[in-house]
Amino acid sequence: MADADVPTPGAPRPRRPPRAIDGRTWRRAAFALFAVAAGTNVPTPLLLIYRDTLHLSPAVLTAVFGIYAAGLVPALFLAGPASDRLGRRRIVLPLMVLSGLTSLLLVAAGSSLFVLFAGRFLQGAVSGAVFGVGSAWVAELSTDASTAGRRAAVAMTAGFSLGPLVAGLLAQYVSAPTTLPYLVHVALVLVGLAAVLTLPETVVPSRGPTTRGPLLEPGDRGTVLTVLAPLAICVYAFPSVVITAVPLLVTTSAPPVLFIGVLAGITSGAGALAVPLQRRLARRTAPIAAGLGAVGFVLTILGAGSGSALLLLVAALLLGAGGGLALSSGLALTARLAQPGRRGALSAVFLGSAYLGFAAPYVTATTSAATTVQVPLAAFAALSALLCARLTLVTRRGLDW
Repeated sequence: MADADVPTPGAPRPRRPPRAIDGRTWRRAAFALFAVAAGTNVPTPLLLIYRDTLHLSPAVLTAVFGIYAAGLVPALFLAGPASDRLGRRRIVLPLMVLSGLTSLLLVAAGSSLFVLFAGRFLQGAVSGAVFGVGSAWVAELSTDASTAGRRAAVAMTAGFSLGPLVAGLLAQYVSAPTTLPYLVHVALVLVGLAAVLTLPETVVPSRGPTTRGPLLEPGDRGTVLTVLAPLAICVYAFPSVVITAVPLLVTTSAPPVLFIGVLAGITSGAGALAVPLQRRLARRTAPIAAGLGAVGFVLTILGAGSGSALLLLVAALLLGAGGGLALSSGLALTARLAQPGRRGALSAVFLGSAYLGFAAPYVTATTSAATTVQVPLAAFAALSALLCARLTLVTRRGLDW
């Protein structure tokens, strides 16, 4: 496999930062990822409020949650290659501004289903572009390439955790539950924007037509389809089911709005804490991620049947950790597979596949309407176990993560 840092003739050339740049410069790019990620789950604990004020069914609510991916996936595939050609700054900075404006738009979502759908779609588009490009930017600002994937993953999962936790607390105990959480995110975006304004560009922008090398070596295409893509789907399928579909379909004795916020915070927090374990787990990270998902879905079945908030919280820990490990191992594999000058594009492929997992809550809600919530959860547990077996096999055969 070609070295990802060796440029090909005519292709835009990602550059390592000069030695004079502080080795901590990457942290500002990571904070930009964190700030944008914090807003993506702000609407999650507010779903019960929207359900009551707009009279929405679980299927509609999970569709609101899932339309995020409809905006995200095309943005990923457009922004990643564009940043390889134009540079990281030209993509990230204006989209961070749009992230804050989208949160301001969602302030009006409490009285309009159309605004709620539109806001979630825009959140997806903005997040997809920033996550793909920002992950590449963090990698190129890092002097240690082996830690770059973990750094980006920690930043995103920490944001996914903080956003719903703070939103749930504010919505449960403070006035203006569908306004204040979004304003807090706007303030965070402004801080993030200030942090990245002076970050150095790491891509030499191309002028005129460029010769594009292949995204992958031919022998790696099967790995992407049968290993990287299924692993990517786990990244958000695992946590999104337990923080979105399950609380809407299962009744517990916990305060409902706060419970969703805590559930989302614990799930994403477990993902953030699990990401650094990749260094110790090494090649075992991906199989363990899928295995945690399988066990987590089994515990979710038990919690749904008994209405036990404690069981659901334990399941959320496992599913969140599984998603975090899937993210870190997937980004590591993406970095190894990417061809010269195509890191942004391949990051978009991975993250685009990951966000297909946001369809899982909608599948859960619609299937549950015809059967019970345990049926789709059992199917997810079985698929996760099969993926665990597949990942274990390819790892033993020598796949280099």
